[in-house]
Amino acid sequence: MNQVEFSAKVFLALVAVLAATTLCGRLAMLVRQPRVVGEMVAGVLLGPALFGAVASGAQSWLFAPEIKNVLYVLSTIGLTFYMFLVGAGLDHGRTGGRTVRQAAVLAVSGIIPAFVLGAGAAVPFFHSLSPRGASLGEYLLFVGGALSITAFPMLARILQERGITNTPIGGLTMVAAAIDDAVAWILLALIIAVGTAGTPLGALTTIIGAAVFAAVMLTAGRALLAKLGRRVERAGGLSRDTVALVLLLVIAAGWFTDHIGIFSVFGGFVTGLAMPKSPVMRRELESKFSDFNSILLLPVFFAFSGLNTQVSGFGEGLGLWIPLFVIMVAAFAGKYLGCAVVVRVQGFSWRHASAVGGLMNARGLMILVFINIGLAHGIVTPKLFAILVAVAILTTAAAMPIYRASLPGGMDQFVPERPKESSMAAS
Repeated sequence: MNQVEFSAKVFLALVAVLAATTLCGRLAMLVRQPRVVGEMVAGVLLGPALFGAVASGAQSWLFAPEIKNVLYVLSTIGLTFYMFLVGAGLDHGRTGGRTVRQAAVLAVSGIIPAFVLGAGAAVPFFHSLSPRGASLGEYLLFVGGALSITAFPMLARILQERGITNTPIGGLTMVAAAIDDAVAWILLALIIAVGTAGTPLGALTTIIGAAVFAAVMLTAGRALLAKLGRRVERAGGLSRDTVALVLLLVIAAGWFTDHIGIFSVFGGFVTGLAMPKSPVMRRELESKFSDFNSILLLPVFFAFSGLNTQVSGFGEGLGLWIPLFVIMVAAFAGKYLGCAVVVRVQGFSWRHASAVGGLMNARGLMILVFINIGLAHGIVTPKLFAILVAVAILTTAAAMPIYRASLPGGMDQFVPERPKESSMAAS
């Protein structure tokens, strides 16, 4: 195959990906689901689940190994910039100290029960789902970490669409989800460092390198970027050279964290955290980077995830159904009950507590990022990958029905005032 033919084939694969994810995203919105749920499903359907089942020859030709390699690179670039935008969009000063403390308690109540119950439920399936040579500890850390994630970006969009981002319950949930994701990324970095370094010294080097990178970016890097932010504020927008500088920073950060053995998305996320939090800067970054990334590059990631999802085990009797059911129920119960109980103790109604429990269970894109990194580093098997993809889709799809059932008829627009200090002291 010459370069022209190869290029044409890549473009054809991108046409298929964009058409499938756009169509499924629109269908998801018609049934009152977030667009991301449809895009996740589209990725799976492009793989062995549907396309490979009805037209295996065409599917294997269109998504040949060399094409998948290109899709992997494009999806990695998309994920790195996606996590950059997530980090840049976090508003650390929007909530008061008490809200942050409440949110930290809520985040812990979602992480620990989901981690413990999910990992515990996965223990009986260690020998059938873990990679050869993996230790039980690595296996449980990975499964527990994946199941403790909340999809912060999707949650932010839902709250924004409902107009409750700045309400007490909205702010509480947003900050808690951000903490959840930060803990998950730290845990994943540790798992990858230990699982792929080969020696304890190699793992220590990776962990120290990541810590130093984060410390430098969030101190000296943030101070230098603050000057850039003031310049952007004065100019009222991003110049071409400034956009080039931001691109350079994100790509260099992604290369460095990939080079030390973590993953490029970590570099993108930390760089986003270091960006100035000026309204103009945030608006400009969103307008210049978001559309192309979310409409094309992220759907490529969904397709790549779907191509790696082997569904054959679900057709072999009970196959993967038993571990899927057990792990999903444990993970869902841990996140939902843990978060709902804490929100109720913090003084909100059971309806609001249930709504938060449902939203915090939405793992969305974030768990797919998590498990794809694990697959790339050989710390997750295709069977476990397929199970966790199913968990990602089902828990994310359940979030909005639970939310609407908990707060029907616009009740989310009438959120109670923040509980008084005495109530919080009692909790």
